[in-house]
Order: sequence, then C-alpha cells, then structure tokens
Amino acid sequence: MAIETRNKRNVTFSMASMSDLVFLLLIFFMLTSTLVAPNAIKLLLPQSKSKTLAKQTITVYINDRFEYFVNETRFDEDNMEAELSDKLAGQVDGSVVLRADQSVPVQHIVVVIDAVNNINKRYNTKHKVILATRPK
Repeated sequence: MAIETRNKRNVTFSMASMSDLVFLLLIFFMLTSTLVAPNAIKLLLPQSKSKTLAKQTITVYINDRFEYFVNETRFDEDNMEAELSDKLAGQVDGSVVLRADQSVPVQHIVVVIDAVNNINKRYNTKHKVILATRPK
C-alpha cells in the first residue's frame, strides 16, 4: 500500500518578485542621481542673456565670503598666480572659467583676471577668462 501525501511541495523558484525588486531599485537610483548637485560650492551666479561655450581647463570659484577655490581646493589670494600657473602648465590656450557669486565685488574678479594675464605675459600663452552666469 503506497501512501501519498496530499500537500506536495513545489521546489521551483519564481523570479517574478526578483524582477520587480530590480526595477524598483533602478527607479530609486535614477531618481536620486538627478538630485545630486553638479557643483559642490554653492554660488548664486549673476544673470545674463548671452551664452559662451568653451572648453574649460580650470574652474575658479569665489563664494560670498570672498574665498577662492581652484577645482574645489581652497587657496589664498596671494597664491593665485602660482596656483593657476601650476594648473595651466603645458597648455597654450586654456580657458579659466570664473564662477563668482553675484555679491562678490568686481575687485576680486579682477584679481583672477590679472593673475591669468600675468601668466600669459610670462609664458607667452593665450589663456582666456570666462565669467560663468546663469540664464535670465
């Protein structure tokens, strides 16, 4: 006499719940990646209607506390020319993108422009300074 059980166990694994989980994770990471700010230094740029597109070599930031940053590394105004000279070494016509807060006095912007002009005179190069703005 063979005894059979009424409740048979199913040993197969359903992948439907796994694919739902993968799609939920994909949506989560896509949404959170768009919330990441591209600039680490918070600035309120001045407004402008014009657009200038250039290949940027270095980015110089000046925040509302008049602190200078080159590619997110803080430095003093006295070391401006040496810092920019190190970053621009070996390039003839690089672009320095200046991202200054709208409350920064013009004198702090002129310090960066003068440093780039001195580098151009010393090494006979053609580096440009571009002031970054936000659209109007």
